[in-house]
Amino acid sequence: MNLHEYQSKELMAAYGLPVLPGYCCYTPGEVEAAADLLGGGVCVVKAQVHAGGRGKGGGVKLAKSAAEAREHGEAILGMKLVTPQTGKDGKLVRKVYVEAGCNIDKEFYLSMLVDRAAKRIAIVVSTEGGMDIEEVAEKTPDKIITELVDPSVGLQSFQALQVGFRLGLTAPLAREFASLLDGLYDLFVENDLSLLEINPLVLTKEGQFVLLDAKCTVDNNAMFRHPDLKEYQDYDEMDPRDLRAGKHGLSYVGLDGNIGCMVNGAGLAMGTMDIIKEFGGEPANFLDVGGGATKETVTEAFKILLDDSNVKAILVNIFGGIMKCDVIAGGIVEAAKELSLEVPLVVRLQGTNVDEGRKILADSGLNIQPADTMGDAAEKAVRAAQ
Repeated sequence: MNLHEYQSKELMAAYGLPVLPGYCCYTPGEVEAAADLLGGGVCVVKAQVHAGGRGKGGGVKLAKSAAEAREHGEAILGMKLVTPQTGKDGKLVRKVYVEAGCNIDKEFYLSMLVDRAAKRIAIVVSTEGGMDIEEVAEKTPDKIITELVDPSVGLQSFQALQVGFRLGLTAPLAREFASLLDGLYDLFVENDLSLLEINPLVLTKEGQFVLLDAKCTVDNNAMFRHPDLKEYQDYDEMDPRDLRAGKHGLSYVGLDGNIGCMVNGAGLAMGTMDIIKEFGGEPANFLDVGGGATKETVTEAFKILLDDSNVKAILVNIFGGIMKCDVIAGGIVEAAKELSLEVPLVVRLQGTNVDEGRKILADSGLNIQPADTMGDAAEKAVRAAQ
């Protein structure tokens, strides 16, 4: 689950981390009022969408007065913000964050993420703050500093100090930076974050560190431990299909292809998408119905697939272990009849009660193409979509 900048900073403020005062606003009038509350001087108006590169797209503006802040609010609110991360369609800006200004002396990049290969938490820093970290890594990889932290022992003091010194900080500033890093690490671990990114982390001319921008992503698998964070979920920023799938216990990710996939198990789903591409097709989605799908779940899954106008064929690939093939076959038939399914449907069943499941499909009277192997299923689905 992604958090907006203002939400990330609210969370960081609760940990005593150095963030500037600011207000989330929904109207130009609120923007002006927020600027006045911040002293009526220099402030920054920032679009709040789940995407990076907002400044390049015109979503971050500096204002020198409350009146100018209102003008920026009028321009940004309601705009379609296009950045490298939004795609060509952009994202509608529904709210902005009005934040106090500061005297920037130096800018740094700082992030924490889970390095699954190393089984460690990676702290990534750079002196090139404010820039695209991917570009820095490509052109000047020597400016990327990575420190791996063993989560079983946590961030050690010597590690935090070492990172500060590698950034070229003086001893007093390195100690301040180490304290900041400690707080960020606690926030990262205690809230089960999968990503924390500060770009830029600034050092002001007064010698203070400030988290000038902030992005947090919470691991969805850990949300049951953090009911308090659910209030940060922004339905307007989510793909409606993802939201709908999540409410029915389905794992869904929309893609750009034309073959809808319904599979049980993430590994099998990924294998199914790979083999579709092997036969020259393009998957329209990742959809995992899980191991305990019911007829109602299958029907909902079909509805989600058919809501995508790009879908020209559907491939159902089920391995019956805990889930029985006859149950899933019954769900497929009921869903197809209820929805008056017209899109070509290819079904591969293997596993528990497979013969019963295949018989249910064969006796249904529906135009369902059976398949014995994944290759056979993918070939038929690609042909049907064409």
